[in-house]
Amino acid sequence: MVRIEAEHDIERLRQVAHLLEAENARLHARLAELTAALAAARGEAPTAALQLELLQLQEQLTARTRALFGPSSEQRTRERAADDARAAARGHGPRPQPSLPIVEVVHTLDPADETCPQCGGQMAPWPNQYEEADEIDVVERTYQIVRHRRQKYRCRCGGCVETALGPPKLTAGGRYSVALAVSVAVAKYTDHLPLARQVRQMARLGLTIDTQTLWDQLAALAHHLMPTYEALHATALAAPVVGTDETRWPLLGHPGQTKWHAWALAAPEAICYRIADSRSAAAAATVLRNYAGWVIADGYSAYTALQHERQAMGSTPTFQLAHCWAHARRKYVEAEPHYPQAAEVLTLIGQLYAIEARVAALPEAERAAQRAVVRRTESAPLIAQIRAWCGVQRVLPESALGKAIRYTLDLWSGLTAFLTEPALPLDTNHVERGLRALAIGRKNHYGSRSERGTRVAALFYSLIESAKLVGVEPAAYLTEATRRAIASPGTITLPVALHTG
Repeated sequence: MVRIEAEHDIERLRQVAHLLEAENARLHARLAELTAALAAARGEAPTAALQLELLQLQEQLTARTRALFGPSSEQRTRERAADDARAAARGHGPRPQPSLPIVEVVHTLDPADETCPQCGGQMAPWPNQYEEADEIDVVERTYQIVRHRRQKYRCRCGGCVETALGPPKLTAGGRYSVALAVSVAVAKYTDHLPLARQVRQMARLGLTIDTQTLWDQLAALAHHLMPTYEALHATALAAPVVGTDETRWPLLGHPGQTKWHAWALAAPEAICYRIADSRSAAAAATVLRNYAGWVIADGYSAYTALQHERQAMGSTPTFQLAHCWAHARRKYVEAEPHYPQAAEVLTLIGQLYAIEARVAALPEAERAAQRAVVRRTESAPLIAQIRAWCGVQRVLPESALGKAIRYTLDLWSGLTAFLTEPALPLDTNHVERGLRALAIGRKNHYGSRSERGTRVAALFYSLIESAKLVGVEPAAYLTEATRRAIASPGTITLPVALHTG
């Protein structure tokens, strides 16, 4: 009942918002008419500046309404329509399941049905003739107590007693296995299940446990994997190009210190996260350390500030900064509903992406050389058209389109660096995909409860997302890396090593 009333309230609010928007649009139109009439009475022409201001007011109103009630997708209307059409054309059918084992069950006739209804004779099985149909079934997860009985040996002389070795333990004398700890880590940091929810699921399957015990298993697992986590960070920093981004990560139970941030550092074979108490240049420095290659990022000023700080200190070498076209495009998508001319620059940016997609489809051996050629011959003219288009637009600086143009021109050198550096990607979308896991986790378990919790979260997100990046199953990877670290403390096992091995 409460849910139904809430849904009705939301629908009522949406209707009120649409009515207000329509009324405001009518008032803006009437204001424009009166302004024009007043100007005509005075023998003046309404100024272009006034028209731009009216357009900006209308834009602000629509933007606020859309923020409250509109979809959050960055896709444009025509792109969504094309996607819907493609989805409708594909239809829905059974998907292949190559990873699932096949269990065959043979069904036979009941004895009463083995008599032929035509002649009364006995029917016999027809060799190798079946009608087959597949169904996907579920096997429930179970918990069990594995009692390890380590055989003792003694010599007849009575001077020697030996005991067989048992399995490696996550903690000395611990009661819980590596496999259970890994399952908890994957459930929390891949499937985003809070520990309290896992405790309830385990109770339904017969295991009585509490959240503190589950946390202890995660902490023990992180202790063994810490050298691998640090090595993963070093591996990412060894790449010639890295992508960076950041997102908020709340620290619960610490008044005044809740606005922490997760920083991502992405390379082709590794993605590493660090959770810091700010978005400052100092926090960026803990992520980038002494990196000296290319950093591609959005327009956030911390990266520029860090670069200038190192240059002022005479630090050599320091990193070079490139910028992301997806972030620039996003601002034009936001402006397009109010400024239809933004469609022109969006089309040009779309052509840049089409060129990149064409090159990405080539064999890997040809890709780098061909990318350098097409960026010089095809992308560079498009970039020149974008620059020229930005230069001829007449809009207010604080309008959505004005801000988009200023953003583009302010970051122009970083946005065009890809033309002369074939290794640079066009955007940081791969970094944002990596941050999506943290965003979903934040929504489900709201952040971390302690500074130690932030370090454990960063470790597991780094290892799990890096394993997925190189095509290694996260649970299998964490299990193998942990067993190696237990057998030989300090052992480093990177996900890419298991993938190539």
